[in-house]
Amino acid sequence: MRFTKPAVSIDDQINLLKQRGMDVPDLHHARHCLQHISYYRMRAYWLPFEEQAPTAGDHKLRAGTSLDDVLGLYVFDRRLRLLVMDAIERIEVSLRGCWAHHLAMKYGPHGYLDPTIYDRPDRYAKAFTSLIEEIDRSKDTFIVHYKGKYSDPEHPPIWMTAEVISLGQLSKWLGNLKLRADRQAIGKAYDLDEKILVSLAHHLTYVRNICAHHGRLWNKQFTVTMTIPNSPSALKLSMNPASPRRIYNTLAMLDYLMNIVAPGTQWPQQLVELIDSCSLGDPVAMGFPHNWKELPRWKRAILAVKNG
Repeated sequence: MRFTKPAVSIDDQINLLKQRGMDVPDLHHARHCLQHISYYRMRAYWLPFEEQAPTAGDHKLRAGTSLDDVLGLYVFDRRLRLLVMDAIERIEVSLRGCWAHHLAMKYGPHGYLDPTIYDRPDRYAKAFTSLIEEIDRSKDTFIVHYKGKYSDPEHPPIWMTAEVISLGQLSKWLGNLKLRADRQAIGKAYDLDEKILVSLAHHLTYVRNICAHHGRLWNKQFTVTMTIPNSPSALKLSMNPASPRRIYNTLAMLDYLMNIVAPGTQWPQQLVELIDSCSLGDPVAMGFPHNWKELPRWKRAILAVKNG
């Protein structure tokens, strides 16, 4: 099938939205948003307002739908991405440090490069190649210093590597460790079983990439999910097994981990305030259980928000 849709001017885009039932209260602001955000990007945020059109293939918006509502949902999603990225950054730094410290203490500064401590040689070879490329691209002072001063071993110690390795790369090195005891030792810092930790690292890589590429997050159906933990009990209680492909379980896990890596964090309160700030950011569409405000972890955050 040949693609034949023509490009459409911004004024014609506005007229099209009006024809479909959207209220556009400020034409100047609408032109600005369509120019700097784009029609195609914004359309993901008016899809929840669509209803069945009389003619198949047409689009119709619910009566009363305003472009301001769509923009409010767009801003909500942007703020959610920033909040999620903030948490993932803190957790990624912590995970790098725990990984590097454990392997350095057990196998030595360069022992992490020993292929015999990994389960799959093919995965090790691929990860090793990618890691060395990442190190070679690095212009960090400590990497340049190591290369200029030392020739043996050729590659830097793990605590330097941990500063340049990506979360995606780290999840592969972690997941390929041969001994369960090594993975368990790293997971112990978070009171998580090693299977949960490996699954989580893979999932957070996926979520981080969505955020880094400014993708829609709030009601997205994830293709890469994490294994829902059975312990600790407080974390299990916060999870929603009925909605494994939505963002809620990720948020509950981030809340749990942020309280470990950043004690006293205001992150859960910020999340609660964000959800309360946008009535259109329906928590159910995000996978929140109906009773989420009654769950102990969120009740504490809600109470903290009320108390200022």
